[in-house]
Amino acid sequence: MSMLPRRIGWAFALAGVFSLLINSLMLGPSLYMLQIYDRVMPGQNQLTLVFSSLALLLVLAVLCFLEIGRSRLLVRLGMELDATLAPRVLEASMDAQLPVLQRNPTQVFADLTVVRQFLTGNGVFALFDAPWFFIYVAVLFVVHPWLGWLALACALVLLGIALGSRMVTASASGAATDAALAVGAQQQSTLRMAPVIHAMGMLPPLRAAWSRHFADQTATQERAESLEHRASAVSKFFRYTQQSLSLAGGAVLVIRGEISPGAMIVTNLLMSRALAPLDLLVGTWRPLMQAQSAWGRIQQLLRDNPPRPPGTLVQDPHGRLELRRVSVRVPGRDAPVLQDINLDIPAGSMVCVVGPSGSGKSSLVRVMLGLWPGYDGEVLLDGAALSRWQPQALGQCVGYLPQELEFLEGTVAQNISRFGELDSEQVVAAARAAAVHDMVLRLPKGYQTPLGEFGMRLSAGQKQRIGLARALYGGPRLVVLDEPDANLDDAGESALREAVTALRAGGVTVVLITHRAALVHTADMLLVMRQGRLAHYGAPTQVLAEQQAASAVSVIQGSSP
Repeated sequence: MSMLPRRIGWAFALAGVFSLLINSLMLGPSLYMLQIYDRVMPGQNQLTLVFSSLALLLVLAVLCFLEIGRSRLLVRLGMELDATLAPRVLEASMDAQLPVLQRNPTQVFADLTVVRQFLTGNGVFALFDAPWFFIYVAVLFVVHPWLGWLALACALVLLGIALGSRMVTASASGAATDAALAVGAQQQSTLRMAPVIHAMGMLPPLRAAWSRHFADQTATQERAESLEHRASAVSKFFRYTQQSLSLAGGAVLVIRGEISPGAMIVTNLLMSRALAPLDLLVGTWRPLMQAQSAWGRIQQLLRDNPPRPPGTLVQDPHGRLELRRVSVRVPGRDAPVLQDINLDIPAGSMVCVVGPSGSGKSSLVRVMLGLWPGYDGEVLLDGAALSRWQPQALGQCVGYLPQELEFLEGTVAQNISRFGELDSEQVVAAARAAAVHDMVLRLPKGYQTPLGEFGMRLSAGQKQRIGLARALYGGPRLVVLDEPDANLDDAGESALREAVTALRAGGVTVVLITHRAALVHTADMLLVMRQGRLAHYGAPTQVLAEQQAASAVSVIQGSSP
């Protein structure tokens, strides 16, 4: 990653060398025409025609290979940019999603595509070719100063059109991009909630709202494209006018005997070649601005989510958790999500976390697992900060069952085994521990049944039990379960209690968010959260005795997660 700017610099420097050779050789056709009009035709010298034609063919062949080489270089640069940035962008996007603040994290991958496509498109060629305008103008000055001044005047007009085009279209293009992103995010959200929308008759009002947003986006897009087309039309009009002015100026000089007819035609071609990159810039302002905006969003994402320390600890943890003065804040919210949490969970103990809705229970367990970057304070596992642990090694020793459960594209076995090296015995053992083995065998393809967005549709209870099996896979030393009994039937709750009992017997640290009195009374410690603060922490009998009985019963039995 750190070497990427240097490699990009070298690649652009090499592309500049290619552009130097290409633009130098582009003088070949002009010199050829000058030979034809000034030497071959007046002198009827066929030998000069043959050698000039052969030389031109050689120049055009070399020019072709140079164009191919420059294109391949930029394509490879785009692919290297993808290969280098994509893993880092994926990591940053996942970090941005941990506190559930990023609205549309997948957009950044589309931004990466926009940048790559610009690097391999005509716009970047125009940027490389534009500096050679001065060489062509210098040649025109050599032929005749009037032609050089005419080229400079035309270039100033084209630059004025380009800058004016950017000023006029910048805001409209940015608004069109933002509107398209907003409509795309709304479409994804609507499609994700399709069952709820159909069941409760929400489609007509949502369709009306979507139609209004889509109409606004279309109008914004139409305005941006209309302004762009107008700027392109003005540029095209001036280009045609410039060609006529160039011929007219050259004709005047021919009539006055200051240049030859061949020089008139050649200088017209040179002026067109000199102004072509500037004209192309007018047509590529929008892709350039889109690439600039996309690169800005990528850079912002990477700045907001810097790489995490790699960590060095790889030993199996015992499971002791410590939180020291941990506080968490989110933008747009005055009160902290968690405030000044001090907590010590001994290894091998079972802790039940209870509290009213919105008290910070789920946020607390996410911080315990290092899933909320940017918190204040310290989170220690076995006395070492989470940042010191090697993430993959630590992840293999941790089991986590979140409230909102989703599966990746893959089979039941792959999801239970966390997409690592598949150990069939451990998969079955985890499924048995979660009492889901028999249910899996009844699926169409058993453990090979596909899951995920395009896989088998499972009930909430089935998903939760498979998620529990995934959390138990591999014999973790720390298991965090966030409302694991929310969708379970009696058999599932019984299996959960047996699984928790087995974990405790094996010396596994268990952190369990629940409102079931049966689980609370069997825990080693009871933790009560209120308004982001740790209200009570201790043995269940002690905690229940310390707080008011009515409040305790309400927290344990009546509150929803």
